[in-house]
Amino acid sequence: MQTVLADREGTPEEAKKLGLLDGEYDLIVEKIGRRPTFTELAMFSGMWSEHCSYKNSILLLKKLYCESDRLLAPPGEENAGALRINDKLAVVFKIESHNHPSAIEPYQGAATGVGGIMRDVFTMGARPIASLNSLRFGMPDSPRNRYLLREVVKGIGDYGNSLGIACSGGEVFFHNSYTKNPLVNAMTVGIAEIKHLASSKASGIGNRVMYVGAKTGRDGIHGASFASKDLSNESAEERSAVQVGDPFMEKLVMEATLECIEKDLVIAIQDMGAAGLLSSSSEMSSSGDVGIDLYLDKVPARETGMVPFEFLLSESQERMLMVVTDENMPKVQEVFEKWELDSAVIGEITDRKKLRVYHEGKIYADLPVHSLTVNSQGAPRYEREVKKVDAPSQSELEISDFTIAVNIKDIKTMTEIVSKTISHPNIASKHAVYEQYDTDIGNLRVIGPGQNAGVYRVPQSKEALSMTVDGNGFYISIDPYSGALHTVAESYRNIVSSGAEPLGITNCLNFANPYKPENYYFFKEAVTGMSDAAREFKLPITGGNVSFYNESEDGPVLPTPTIGMVGLLEKAEDALSANIPPNHEVYICGFFNPALTSSQYLYISKNIKTGPVPEINLQHEIKTARALLKANQSKLISSAADVSSGGILTALLKGIFYSKRMNIQCGFQFASELFSNPQFEYKDNNLDIFFFGESASSYIISVSPKNKDGFLNFMKDNQIPTLHLGDSLEKDNFILNDINLPIDSFYESWLNGLSKYF
Repeated sequence: MQTVLADREGTPEEAKKLGLLDGEYDLIVEKIGRRPTFTELAMFSGMWSEHCSYKNSILLLKKLYCESDRLLAPPGEENAGALRINDKLAVVFKIESHNHPSAIEPYQGAATGVGGIMRDVFTMGARPIASLNSLRFGMPDSPRNRYLLREVVKGIGDYGNSLGIACSGGEVFFHNSYTKNPLVNAMTVGIAEIKHLASSKASGIGNRVMYVGAKTGRDGIHGASFASKDLSNESAEERSAVQVGDPFMEKLVMEATLECIEKDLVIAIQDMGAAGLLSSSSEMSSSGDVGIDLYLDKVPARETGMVPFEFLLSESQERMLMVVTDENMPKVQEVFEKWELDSAVIGEITDRKKLRVYHEGKIYADLPVHSLTVNSQGAPRYEREVKKVDAPSQSELEISDFTIAVNIKDIKTMTEIVSKTISHPNIASKHAVYEQYDTDIGNLRVIGPGQNAGVYRVPQSKEALSMTVDGNGFYISIDPYSGALHTVAESYRNIVSSGAEPLGITNCLNFANPYKPENYYFFKEAVTGMSDAAREFKLPITGGNVSFYNESEDGPVLPTPTIGMVGLLEKAEDALSANIPPNHEVYICGFFNPALTSSQYLYISKNIKTGPVPEINLQHEIKTARALLKANQSKLISSAADVSSGGILTALLKGIFYSKRMNIQCGFQFASELFSNPQFEYKDNNLDIFFFGESASSYIISVSPKNKDGFLNFMKDNQIPTLHLGDSLEKDNFILNDINLPIDSFYESWLNGLSKYF
């Protein structure tokens, strides 16, 4: 017997207004065997939006490499990825985007992005120990871009600092393609006891569905569909789709949630994120293959007159949905009452495999749970048309300005070239950003922001976790497949250069409108490259996020997949910093093969973005990384940094500047024999390529004189090319080709290149 629904029927015209595609209304009718009500149509619009359904990406994402004996949660099936640290503990981590909200309301957009990813981690029963962020803006010489930069950074800092979670690192990159569509990607890393890992799969017929946390309002309604279309001039009018966060409320929710999980009071739990109560209830019931009856009158509300679809689609922050037994229900209520938070029984688990929605004694929706969600294949799945884009390429490229200046000892030109490079916002110190974040809270920090990777102790353990985020839209826009290999490899090198063994990957895939074949080409190639790199490194991709429609009327952003990676140090004291100490020998190690094409140096000096990207060999990456990790364990090296944006000279100067930031006097003298070394044969000794070219598989390593012989013998035995660059000094000199360059001036250029915009 068919249920009589209180709501009127929704129409195909309304389906289009709600963001559903041509043909999807008919597909809904086919799946449920009748025309949907308006409330049901709104539910499908939320759950079948790009943001919730991954309908244009899921077929590719299912092919991502994910194999590891450490894996504890299948990708996409829980709130976050989880990997075994040891027999008792797991690292739980994930990265997500909040791009569109941050373009409209940068402070709240960034703040709620941090809050949302925190909830994904602590709903797994993991206590967050650190956060990271990956940010992209238009060039900061524009007032609007400076406003977005400052407000996003303030939003991240205010929320994370108030919540009491340290920021361990991140990245900031500038390119004018991001002017109207900044990218704000937030990552959280937490620690859980394996025995207390929580699941999102609802189970137990008759168990209670509990709403806990903050009250529901109208903020964020249609946030999922807002994030599933291009930004336009009209987007500024959609501020109601941007949520408002309360970090102090989130802190209470976190503590109460973790207490309930630790006491084994929870059968299943999920954050109310995109599409709010609707997504959490439908995904929990679908993954558990059960039904849920929801009674919206019982939802704690802070506004009056809300109708069913508003309760369901509200994205008010700091809310969770739990499944608990009758026996544990009062215990959960007692915990949340202690933390002065709302808790209410708003439904129950049924055996009907339906999501039924009641309001004021009437039923407004009666849908098969599997018709709504992506993992049950209820939502449609598409693989879009691809049109290959020919990369800009310039195989022969000679930039000899620096070479000529060195050869004729033109100090003025040399100084100008170096200063211009290291003061560019993409290369300059990011201290103006990360000093707005609390990096010490929790007393777990070993290495904080500003270096290759953040390193934080595992509480009550000798171990430490290394964590990083990396993206290279520059490379991806030139060659999406090879660019993705480079992006994963750079994350890998960052973890290795901190002394840690890489464990696993999360990703945030920021791309433009997938219905344009050129855009989908970049997406498909980048996803394939990312998976191939993960397979070669044997690192599982544990989950992540796809953010499409990152474009405006000015065009698409650079295609930007962001890689988050975690690594493990068996002993926290083995962590490596990038600080080059004075009185050390410095080497370039690895398969150094620099290229100026696609380099930041070329972009900064000539405003040219061209290919090809540098050659990359993943076996060389693995071979070099293994050798460096063994050398570190043998106490043969003092510091390490990978060679990436800006090349050798940038990496070298940063290592010296990190020491200067610690008030350690430090300079450098290049080896006199460097330019006569047989290895030094780069296009007729072109110093521009050698010093500023970018290369894979390469590290800058400092070694104390007492370890020199042992280090060189070790690298020779492991067949790792090693070239002596020179020696760090206990004085403020920077000597190249017998010329003493103004290192203090370079330091000020690097230090103030970005901070001047704050």
